[in-house]
Amino acid sequence: MEKKTVLVILAHPDGKNSFNAAIARTAVVALEESGYSPVLRDLYAEGFDPVMTLEEATRPVAEAPEAMKLEMEQVKNCAGMVFVHPNWWGGPPAILRGWIDRVVRNGFAYGFTEKGAWQGLSDKIIQVFSTSNTPRDYEVQVYGDPLENFWKTIVFSVVGSKSFERRNFEQIILSDEEMRKNWLKEVDATIRRRF
Repeated sequence: MEKKTVLVILAHPDGKNSFNAAIARTAVVALEESGYSPVLRDLYAEGFDPVMTLEEATRPVAEAPEAMKLEMEQVKNCAGMVFVHPNWWGGPPAILRGWIDRVVRNGFAYGFTEKGAWQGLSDKIIQVFSTSNTPRDYEVQVYGDPLENFWKTIVFSVVGSKSFERRNFEQIILSDEEMRKNWLKEVDATIRRRF
């Protein structure tokens, strides 16, 4: 029996030495040991182009650039996706936001008909690991947790994903080696529980 694929999508400029990279590596190992076939996508290392041009935006999905068709095929065939990124200005880095724009798009992940909207990713397990320097209380009370709203409400409720969780690790700037080890244990446990 073929192993199910899980995409691990890393969006951090330092895809080798950052804590985000350590989270992604931990997720990959936990997925492998849980019987999945993880595919690590380091968007920065790959040089992913996040810009959706007017020409691309106005073409049907069937006429999307070949690279985007391959991206959509990976998403269509995976059991789930693990996103790993820092919180920059209340959202994911532009490279990941652009990936969402170009891949999780109208006509593929969701769409509209005369009978109403349809959702194309309802069978996917979605796990988001984000990192920030802002204290948790401040993030929630002052900003209203914009990352949770972006991922859970704006993206994955629209495309119909029923299995969504997000864990934010903070304050990265003040964390020590022991804290990070414990956080990575939590990543490992979360992946094994969810997949």
